[in-house]
Amino acid sequence: MSSPARESLLINPEEVGTWALGSYVPVDASWFMHAAIRRPKEEFEVKRLPNARFFDLDKVASQHPLGLPHMMPDNHTFADALESLGIDRGTTVVLYDTHGVFSSPRALFTFKAFGHPGALVLNGGLPAWEEQGLPVETEPPSAPWKSSYKPVPQLDASVIRSYEQMVDNSQYERDSKASELVLDARAHPRYTGETPEPRDIPSGHIPNSFSLPFSTLLEQHDKGDRSYTTMLSPEKLEQAIRDVLGPSADAVLAGQRPIVTTCGSGMTAAIIWLALQELGIDASVYDESWMGYAARKSSKIATGDE
Repeated sequence: MSSPARESLLINPEEVGTWALGSYVPVDASWFMHAAIRRPKEEFEVKRLPNARFFDLDKVASQHPLGLPHMMPDNHTFADALESLGIDRGTTVVLYDTHGVFSSPRALFTFKAFGHPGALVLNGGLPAWEEQGLPVETEPPSAPWKSSYKPVPQLDASVIRSYEQMVDNSQYERDSKASELVLDARAHPRYTGETPEPRDIPSGHIPNSFSLPFSTLLEQHDKGDRSYTTMLSPEKLEQAIRDVLGPSADAVLAGQRPIVTTCGSGMTAAIIWLALQELGIDASVYDESWMGYAARKSSKIATGDE
């Protein structure tokens, strides 16, 4: 049995398309791996939702001692970024990306961690929007925008896990009620250690974590030259959780087991976070994720399926 339903943080293009222009702000939060040849800001400037602004996840971030990218920003960095985009506390924000659902959940997690009330993810992103025949802008953006985001928001530190917390938690067995259950969003072969990481760090996983590849929570749509993802329905999300967690699923779906999500760099961990939100389940994110964990020589690394 899953937790009580809550209002969805996903919205379909058809619904947004009925809203009056100016009643919300579309925000492009597209992000690509650094090895990709695509440049999200350049693509935004060529084509975007009407009146959209660009939220750069790598720039709206804090500096990390290990040089990790797109870590959660501090209070002033977040507030300054929103002010420069013309967003205030009362603005309804519709976050999207050009994959469909990929990096927009990370942006949503950031907005929610800072207590922004009106924030949603466009399910299917820009490709699904275009598929519905909804209008796009192709002229240069009308920036700069300016607003006031006061009072400066405070990060809810309870939704972020640190390296030290993850190390302490990893000492417990998976089924221990004293531990937080850790869900890893990376592809399964990276979790098991069978394939190398795309960065210069070991592969494998945090001991006693579970593998839940983010791709298993998404539906792939291939429409001619347009390919994109959407989040699975709540019923299918629940089944995906059950398939991975087995006997532990009932406690998780009932909201009786605390959850931490992780991935390669903190990006796709937010896809699991959003999927759990859709099931009425709260979760936290290990912001450093595998890049921070595996980079430390003292870290214990597990391989295989356990």
